[in-house]
Amino acid sequence: MLLFFQILFTMFIAEMGDKTQLLMIAMTSRYKLRDILIGSATSILALNAIAVGLGAIISNFVPTWLIKIVAALAFFYFAWTTLRKVEEGEEEEKTKDSRFPILTVFGTFFLAELGDKTQLTAITFAASEGASNAILIWLACSIGLFAADLIGMMVGHLIESKMPAGFLDKLAFVIFAFFGFTTMHDGVCLLTAGILPWAVAGGAAALFAVLCVCTWRKHKAVC
Repeated sequence: MLLFFQILFTMFIAEMGDKTQLLMIAMTSRYKLRDILIGSATSILALNAIAVGLGAIISNFVPTWLIKIVAALAFFYFAWTTLRKVEEGEEEEKTKDSRFPILTVFGTFFLAELGDKTQLTAITFAASEGASNAILIWLACSIGLFAADLIGMMVGHLIESKMPAGFLDKLAFVIFAFFGFTTMHDGVCLLTAGILPWAVAGGAAALFAVLCVCTWRKHKAVC
């Protein structure tokens, strides 16, 4: 039982302030709390199952750099769609942002967390404690991770209910765009060092900025 709480506490601390916790804040501007809870919880269970059982094997087939670049593109896409929502002043229900909100939350959270320090922590615990403790490690890692991310979701809900209309959407745009840039940089860093990662990430950010400006100008022209 001591091992269970040791792992749970370690995962909770490791996730505090991490990008997926901030991602939960951003997601509250796009999806209902129910969809975020289900999507993130199932993603966490799947991620930790991979970490405990197949993490080392998966890394041999799917390069981490590719995962991070795909995740970066996803972050930029979500930032852009959030900007469109702000500019167009959409008042539609959050679930209309996606036909399958739970799957969207699941996929976004999965890509963001895959290969992150919390998953590496789970792999380390699994390797050191052995297969006999696999289920205990899986549960402890999942509960610790979900508890930390639940705080992020609650903060996002509080911001949405207390701050002026549209504030959370603007905050979500900044969060998604920031992680798009940093995740792209991290992905290229896994391929090469030096100035190139910054150049690629900067180029991606510049293209994204152009897209955002075009979206803004198009909206102003329509108005």
